[in-house]
Amino acid sequence: MDKTQKIKTFLMFSGQAEEAMNFYTSLFNDSEITSITHYRAGEAGEEGTVLQATFTLNGQEYMCIDSNVEHAFTFTPAISLFVTCETEAEINKTFEKLSQDGAILMPVNEYPFSKRYGWVQDRFGVSWQLSL
Repeated sequence: MDKTQKIKTFLMFSGQAEEAMNFYTSLFNDSEITSITHYRAGEAGEEGTVLQATFTLNGQEYMCIDSNVEHAFTFTPAISLFVTCETEAEINKTFEKLSQDGAILMPVNEYPFSKRYGWVQDRFGVSWQLSL
C-alpha cells in the first residue's frame, strides 16, 4: 500500500529552512528530516541552503525550501499549524519554546473554546495554535 501523503504543508523560508526543520523536529515525537537537497555552487540558490526538503512532525509530512527569490510576502497568521496537545505540560513546554524570539498572538490561557490554548508566531514567522 502506498502511504504517500497526498496533501502536504509547504513552507518557504529565506535561508532558514534547515534551522527551522531541526528546531521543529526537536519539539515533537515521531519527527525527523526525511530528505534534504542543498543548493550547490553555481546553482540558482545560495550554496548550502535548502533546494528542497521533507520532514515529519509527529508522523505528519511537510515540505520546505529556501527561496532564492526575494518576495514581498512571508508567513502570515491567517494560516497556522494547529497542534492538539495531550497534557498541560506539553502545551506549556511547546508554547515556551515556539515563542522564544517570536511573537505571542494569544497567551496560553483558558478560553471559551478550549480549557488551555495559546497562539504563537515562532522566530521563523510560522504561526502555531496549541490546544489541550
